[in-house]
Amino acid sequence: MWKKLIWGLLIVILLAATGIGLRFFTSNTPFENTHKYLYIRTGKATFPEVVKTLSDSNLISNPGSFQWLGHRMDLDEKIKPGRYEIKKGMSLFAIARMLRNGRQSPVNLVITKLRTRQDLAGLIGRKFECDSASVMDYMDNVDSMKAYGFDSISVMTSIYPNTYTYFWNNTPSGIFKKFFAAYKKVWDDDRKAKAAKLGLTPGEVYTLASIVEEETNANEEKGNIASVYYNRYKKGQKLQADPTVKFALGDFTLRRIYLKHLTVVSPYNTYKVTGLPPGPICTPSLVTLDAVLDQPVTNYLFFVAKSDFSGRHTFSETYTEHLVNAKAFQKALDSVMALKQAAKEDIGTQK
Repeated sequence: MWKKLIWGLLIVILLAATGIGLRFFTSNTPFENTHKYLYIRTGKATFPEVVKTLSDSNLISNPGSFQWLGHRMDLDEKIKPGRYEIKKGMSLFAIARMLRNGRQSPVNLVITKLRTRQDLAGLIGRKFECDSASVMDYMDNVDSMKAYGFDSISVMTSIYPNTYTYFWNNTPSGIFKKFFAAYKKVWDDDRKAKAAKLGLTPGEVYTLASIVEEETNANEEKGNIASVYYNRYKKGQKLQADPTVKFALGDFTLRRIYLKHLTVVSPYNTYKVTGLPPGPICTPSLVTLDAVLDQPVTNYLFFVAKSDFSGRHTFSETYTEHLVNAKAFQKALDSVMALKQAAKEDIGTQK
């Protein structure tokens, strides 16, 4: 009789242990995706709120069991804010341990070509816990910028296209700290020496590179385009760079710049203001930055798109040469427009 009782008790214990194991140590994720993310905001999310989020977002099947487990793993006190990846097939125990240890899933911030501070703030605000307003406040903070040798305008010269990895709950200060560290790596002794040889500061090189970046995608032409603007700059001539007018107007959809656009009052309108604009008009690539630093020595002062519409440019030293090249391009453009118009009229007569 005692043996039967003991065996019965062992079976009950075994079944209970199996039930506990199935509940806490096997898959408890009902969603079909390979993963989902749980976001826990800094200083706001309590453990009961996290449990509710897990339940409402369909991240776990047994929120009651998770709450019971969490209390015993001290998640009420040890839960950490951040962005957590809940993978398909995770157990309640694995999720609880991940939250207690603060094992966040990192966020990649991919910087390509941005044009304004607002663009940068908006990108950061969409990727991280901090919002765009707090990013703008940080860039406008004199003391924060001064500590790294920048101001609210020149700070954009510290932003280089790259992939930067952070945790989701990082602060604007932490995010920009990595930007500034990358800036120091870019401006090694070699690049600094090249800038000094041109008589330009790193910020001025960056600003000139931003204009070149907006002028062409052809890497092989960037050096010559840089030389045109650099030659104008050294001669004290106005740069007369169309991309700066687009920036001044805040209209980056413009395909052509007309005389009416050149009247805009702005320190970025290089048809009105002599010298470089006060800051960059986009975030140039390192290829473009180096094209400015390694630009060939030329006497070019003008360039215009080639009449074959290859996207390349014809460069000239004198205004007379430039007028000939510009006329050839305009003639080719007029011919293309005439053909398009004829085609439209031909379609119209067939209706």
